[in-house]
Amino acid sequence: MAIAAIPIAFLAVFFLLPIGGMLQRGFFTDGALDLSAFGDTLSSPRILRLIWLTVAQAAVASVLSVLLGVPVAYCLYRLRLPGSGLLRAIVAMPFVLPTVVVGVAFRSLLNEAGPLGFLGLDGTWIAIILGLIFFNISLVARTVGSSWQGLDSRAEESAAALGASPMTVFRTITLPALRPAIVSSASVVFLFCSTAFGVVLTMGGLQYGTIETEIYLQTAHFLDLKTAAVLSVLQLVVVLGLLAFIGRWRRGVAPNPTVRVVRRRPRRSEWPVLTVLVIVLAFLLTPILALVVRSLQRGGQWTLQNYVALADEDSNPALLAPVTQALRASLIIAANATVIAVLLGVLVAFVLSRASATRGGRRATKVFDAVFMLPLGVSSVTVGYGFYITLNNPPLDLRTSSVLIPIAQATVALPLVVRTLTPALQQIDDRLRQAAMMLGAPYYRALMTVDVAVIWRPLLAAAGFAMAVSMGEFGATAFLARSDNPTLPVVIFRLISRPDAESFGMAMAASVVLTVVTVVIMGLVERLRVSTVGTF
Repeated sequence: MAIAAIPIAFLAVFFLLPIGGMLQRGFFTDGALDLSAFGDTLSSPRILRLIWLTVAQAAVASVLSVLLGVPVAYCLYRLRLPGSGLLRAIVAMPFVLPTVVVGVAFRSLLNEAGPLGFLGLDGTWIAIILGLIFFNISLVARTVGSSWQGLDSRAEESAAALGASPMTVFRTITLPALRPAIVSSASVVFLFCSTAFGVVLTMGGLQYGTIETEIYLQTAHFLDLKTAAVLSVLQLVVVLGLLAFIGRWRRGVAPNPTVRVVRRRPRRSEWPVLTVLVIVLAFLLTPILALVVRSLQRGGQWTLQNYVALADEDSNPALLAPVTQALRASLIIAANATVIAVLLGVLVAFVLSRASATRGGRRATKVFDAVFMLPLGVSSVTVGYGFYITLNNPPLDLRTSSVLIPIAQATVALPLVVRTLTPALQQIDDRLRQAAMMLGAPYYRALMTVDVAVIWRPLLAAAGFAMAVSMGEFGATAFLARSDNPTLPVVIFRLISRPDAESFGMAMAASVVLTVVTVVIMGLVERLRVSTVGTF
């Protein structure tokens, strides 16, 4: 329990306290509880429309992500394809791309001057759904694929030998075995879509806002904390319900480590799923290619001027700092956030991997797990603004401190680190530690000898994953970043918020820089081949 005390204390101070402070400002007037904001907020036709838009967009994006992600999982995890490592890297790339970059990439494709501008989708809810699908196909593919490659294929082979058609085998044997992974990934996708911020704000503005963007609008522009608090509570209730639902289904998701992974060459009859893979790859690559092409154009001419201008602070009023300075700030902040998230994630994963013999202990472990998954779904905008209004008094007067943004980003990345390390630690047989201790090794030496030898690859992968996510974090950073030391996502958002073509081109160039950095980081993670990275 002493190990659990450190991450609990961190979460209490840097997550529960800011959230509580935000709610306290919204629901207490002159020291007295005032819940009238619930009635006022939930009777507003505009708020009801936003709630409906949030649910509808998340539901549609979740269904389409699953329909496209399952065939991709089959192709990448059960078939032997040429360049499969590269294909997996391409499919994994969107999940760690900064949300602002994805929004900019789709706008470069769909605006009037873009290659698909004739479709008239720029600024519509269809464009937002396309952006959400772009993000979450990789999550479905990795989660379902990891379970799929761990399935024992003998039952499928026996059914096929008895004359069952491939579709019958899939419907009666494979699909029931994959159902927990599919339901779990669909639930997480819905969670991410319903709390999406950067994509919705960049692509839809306030016309097609969601609960998340409305919280940002009410706090940052209208200073209406009561309405923001009500929306945060609604979001929190939905998140808690979904986390409980996901926890129930996740018990059947873990791949079987004893099953030998066997991939075969694709058959001719499998052309439909291969066609889906090709379509998905084209869907994932097209916005990125459009982003690169637009970054190399200005006034219809091919040029590097957009990149050159990023180095000159005086080239554009929206450029808060040279992009080299913003990139350096993003790297330093993300590195600090990664160290914090990994140190805490190791402690949390260590506690979760220890099976308790009592019912009370198992329940306590479930609650502990659920608490540390909360930052995954709670509004990062709420966290950022909660930091701003609660951590401004001694002894926690951190409002001007440089550690505040790394802590906020570590809070967001912590659940991802825990989800990567816990399965690796759970696979270690405790008898190995006991054997080491019987041979005279102290407990810490047994842990170093047994555990570290097993988890060093997942540990490096989790660190890279946390680094990539922190590089692109925007929701909380938008509140906390200082104008004299902005992060790269903040610079991109300021550039794209201006209507002129010059700022748009510079936003494209800055987005390409950020994309290259995050893709390089995820490429290194992919080389470690840790299947649990990005799975839930």
